[in-house]
Parts: sequence; structure tokens; C-alpha cells
Amino acid sequence: MGTRCVGVIDTTFARVDMGSVAEGVLKELLPDYRVTRYTVPGIKDLPGAAKRLIDMGCEGVITLGWVGPSQVDKYSYLAMSVGLITLSVLTGKVIVDVTVHEDESDDPRELREIAINRARAHAENLAKLLKGGLDALRPLAGQGIRQGRPSVGPIE
Repeated sequence: MGTRCVGVIDTTFARVDMGSVAEGVLKELLPDYRVTRYTVPGIKDLPGAAKRLIDMGCEGVITLGWVGPSQVDKYSYLAMSVGLITLSVLTGKVIVDVTVHEDESDDPRELREIAINRARAHAENLAKLLKGGLDALRPLAGQGIRQGRPSVGPIE
């Protein structure tokens, strides 16, 4: 068996380079994996790109999308999300979707912080899932953990 592969897919539409963040985390946490980076124009291109990387042998993929504030942007997000969910079900591969919605904040600095935090945290999740299998995130179940925003904690 050759080098294992993990994919990082980002978009040119994003206003923050989340792909570089995820790529760096995965290279650090999965040193035995080849990290394959693929940049596409927008979020509707993510499912097809993920399929191509899975077909190339990637065991898992992280997609990093940016959703504009308009209603048509939200419809595009919904279509993309259904595509990624379907791909994950059909291939049995781990696909972690990271999405930043531009209307999460009016402050560009806060949006950048959300994007970087979310990309980093979900890349860490992907690494854990690929290394630790089905039980990798089990200790964190029910803990109200959020990516990109402060965690809210469990309800006691």
C-alpha cells in the first residue's frame, strides 16, 4: 500500500484562505499522509472535486466553502451540502464540510477569525477521524463543542 491520501478542497470565492490553514494542520497531524489540495471556483464545485479526490485514493476530504449573504447563495449552499452528504453515503469516505456564511458577522475581522478557527478545528476533526476511526470523537459527544464560535458546553 502506498502513501495514504487526504484531500483539501477550497474555493476562489472564499474571502479567507482556509485551505492553507487546513492543509497545514493536516500535514502536521497526519505526517504519513499525502495532502492533496484542490481549489475550485465556488461551493457548487465542491462535491465534484471531492469525488475526483476520492477516486484518486483520498481516504478523507475536507471542503472549505464560503457562502454569500443572498438567498441564491443559500440555495447554492443547500445544493452543495446535499451533494456532499450523498457522496459521503455512496463512497463511505469521511467528508468534513467547513462552511462560513458571510452573514455570520458584519465585522470582516470577526469573519476571518471564524473562518480560520473553523478550518483549523475541522481539520483536526478530520485527522482524528482518519487516525482513530469510529470512536475518535466519542469522548467529545454531547459537549456543545462549536467550530468558529465559542463552545456552549453541555446541558447538565
